[in-house]
Amino acid sequence: MTIADIRTRQGNSTFVYGGAQLRAHCRHLATVVTIRGEVDAGNAEGIGEHLRRFVLGESPVVLDMSEVHAFAAPVVSLLFTLDEQCRAAGLEWVLVASTAVTDALGDDGSRARFPVADSVRQALHDLADGIASRRQLMLPLVRKTA
Repeated sequence: MTIADIRTRQGNSTFVYGGAQLRAHCRHLATVVTIRGEVDAGNAEGIGEHLRRFVLGESPVVLDMSEVHAFAAPVVSLLFTLDEQCRAAGLEWVLVASTAVTDALGDDGSRARFPVADSVRQALHDLADGIASRRQLMLPLVRKTA
């Protein structure tokens, strides 16, 4: 498998694994990892290794696969691995899935296991709402009494 590192005009890197391109953006609320193209058995291992880098951080992960046009059903294990790694690290993550990814997940309950959003914008909004809710729950604990 050949991995290419392509520098873009902004200096951000796009990594190419076979027919898939992977790029990450650090946002205020989360790290958004975008995968485009084809994810198959030939590039899933490299993509999985690359995704593991973002689980090591402290920021939630939004996995944007909205532009994945081919996703082989056997590669669903990539999402299960990411889910397990995020749970072990105590990180939230959200999947933005294309039709190809949704179809590969099927109706066997896999789709319901992952936190899913319709868009990156919605995923970031949902993460912000979660932070606000947790802050509201903590507020009575940090108020001082006279």
